[in-house]
Amino acid sequence: STFDVAVVGAGIVGLASARELVRRHPSLAFAVLEKEPELAHHQTGHNSGVIHSGIYYKPGSLKAKLCVQGAALCYKYCDQKGIPYKQCGKLIVAVEQDEIPRLKALYERGLQNNVRGLKLIGAKEIQAKEPFCRGLMALDSPYTGIVNYKQVAQSYAEDFQEAGGTILTDFEVTNMEMAKESSSDSEDGLKYPVVVRNSKGEEIYCRHIVTCAGLYSDRLSEISGCSPEPRIVPFRGDYLVLKPEKCYMVKGNIYPVPNPRFPFLGFHFTPRMDGSVWLGPNAVLAFKREGYKLFDFSTGDFLDAVMYSGLWKLVLRNLSYGLSEMYRACFLSAQVKQLQKFIPEVTINDVLRGPSGVRAQALDSDGNLVDDFVFDGGSGDIGSRILHVRNAPSPAATSSLAIAKMIADEVKQRFEL
Repeated sequence: STFDVAVVGAGIVGLASARELVRRHPSLAFAVLEKEPELAHHQTGHNSGVIHSGIYYKPGSLKAKLCVQGAALCYKYCDQKGIPYKQCGKLIVAVEQDEIPRLKALYERGLQNNVRGLKLIGAKEIQAKEPFCRGLMALDSPYTGIVNYKQVAQSYAEDFQEAGGTILTDFEVTNMEMAKESSSDSEDGLKYPVVVRNSKGEEIYCRHIVTCAGLYSDRLSEISGCSPEPRIVPFRGDYLVLKPEKCYMVKGNIYPVPNPRFPFLGFHFTPRMDGSVWLGPNAVLAFKREGYKLFDFSTGDFLDAVMYSGLWKLVLRNLSYGLSEMYRACFLSAQVKQLQKFIPEVTINDVLRGPSGVRAQALDSDGNLVDDFVFDGGSGDIGSRILHVRNAPSPAATSSLAIAKMIADEVKQRFEL
């Protein structure tokens, strides 16, 4: 029950970080603490499975740098471990004339981010790659791929355990504090001064903590006495799926040109490793942080979101977009209409309601989406012993091995391991 570093959260970022730490410091004791009975259960197990190439992100940002590095590391890791993936590529398709300048700007951004193999293609080349897709121009990203990230995360966990790491499941962290003086009488008490307790009253002792808690990153920061900002507001994304007999219409990823006026990416076509094709997602406020169903509700989570001024500022700035998303969430025909812009042959009879995911969206008090990765700690006895991964949104799964290297560097510098 004593560890040098405890990593809270067994999603793909937590497991990648724990793996990197134990590989760098094989003589130290590491634990991963996970509240669920299984690993990679939430965002890692409910995402689209795309290996992103790094086109969208602001040049020079951590997202851009870590995504490009992470994608290369992800492919290499999957090759080493025999984890199946498909490098099926992606087309970002302009269907209106006014989208073409934005598409060209996206191409320039991708080049600045050192994304491999990018090229602009015309209508005939679009159809050569995606016979059922219609568009005026597209950005072709051949190195975009798909993988089962839950399988990748499980492999990280195996690497971690084989290197001597400990994984404790059903361990929901509810309290972190410095050990009382009375428990410091022993040598262990002096060496492992931080007590981490779970909801059952069980505890472990450690020297340092790294939190990778996704949807609960702000709450873990608060209970450790660190900053509550940025706050996490959960957004649910509902997918449709193409009926199996219609999956032939989609070969690779087909994405819209993002509209900078709106906070989310928009509907896209995503092939999956099992041969299915996901369509979507939308983006609506979730009334529970892990609420994957339409009527999932938590009073605490709901009040937490709606009483936050940052959410109302975001809503008021994007009112028409938000109402459109809610309308599309209720009416299948409205979602299909979005899809028909790219593949006109898709009809309401070709789709079924599919799975959902919940995105941990970090918001600041001014209602701005926190776009980049955020890592912070605190001050004082316990705050100085903690590193919080506060915001690790998409493309965190793609970037997980690159993020892990950065976290391991930060841990070494902060905690002098």
